[in-house]
Amino acid sequence: MKTVLITGCSSGFGLETARYFLDRDWQVIATMRTPREDLLPHSERLRVLALDITDPESIRQAVEAAGPLDVLVNNAGIGMLGALEGTSMETAREVFETNTLGTMAMIQAVLPQFRQRKTGVIVNVTSSVTLKSLPLLSVYTASKAAINAFTESLALELRQFNVRVNLVLPGRAPETRFGENAQPRMHNGIPEAYADLAQNVFPGWAQSTAVTRALDVAEAVWHAANDPACPLRLAAGADAVALAGSC
Repeated sequence: MKTVLITGCSSGFGLETARYFLDRDWQVIATMRTPREDLLPHSERLRVLALDITDPESIRQAVEAAGPLDVLVNNAGIGMLGALEGTSMETAREVFETNTLGTMAMIQAVLPQFRQRKTGVIVNVTSSVTLKSLPLLSVYTASKAAINAFTESLALELRQFNVRVNLVLPGRAPETRFGENAQPRMHNGIPEAYADLAQNVFPGWAQSTAVTRALDVAEAVWHAANDPACPLRLAAGADAVALAGSC
């Protein structure tokens, strides 16, 4: 029986991906900052662990408790919406600490076991905003684009150990808590000089009919985890697939 560790399972993509793997008879290590046993069906193949990917000790404890892994899914991240001019460097560092450095830290923690066994898959979930830039998302986009470039280089490093690395790029997902998640980091994020831009941009996003479902992401992650022939980059969701096709 194969084992997957998924970060950020308290809601959205991570929660749906945990359900998806659990339904397909995998052993699932579902991690979240504050563990909640009630979010997923009771199963002997499920373990819910506390994990803060910005805390080295938390990472060490979670990886040690998880034991041998076959797949690591780096899904945990935080949202952020606002103009650069209205974004404090403290907020920017927080976004990069989680979305970028947290992903790197998780990979670094599991690599020794993958390298020694000469097997393993790493799936990094980023965003389709890295395919087509959008205004008022510059810091968030940068944090995700960094992981795209990192992943492509890392894949070359790890090929010699038979360890695969893949990217899943979801589109806009209204059913998730991205907006709620981003809210604490949006204080004063739209200075008056950018108000007209925001008023023009936000309605257009809301009217878009092509969106990404959490299930789309779970399916893409499953594909990456199980198909050695899949491309390094996988768009997930109707809008993301359309963007990928136009690039």
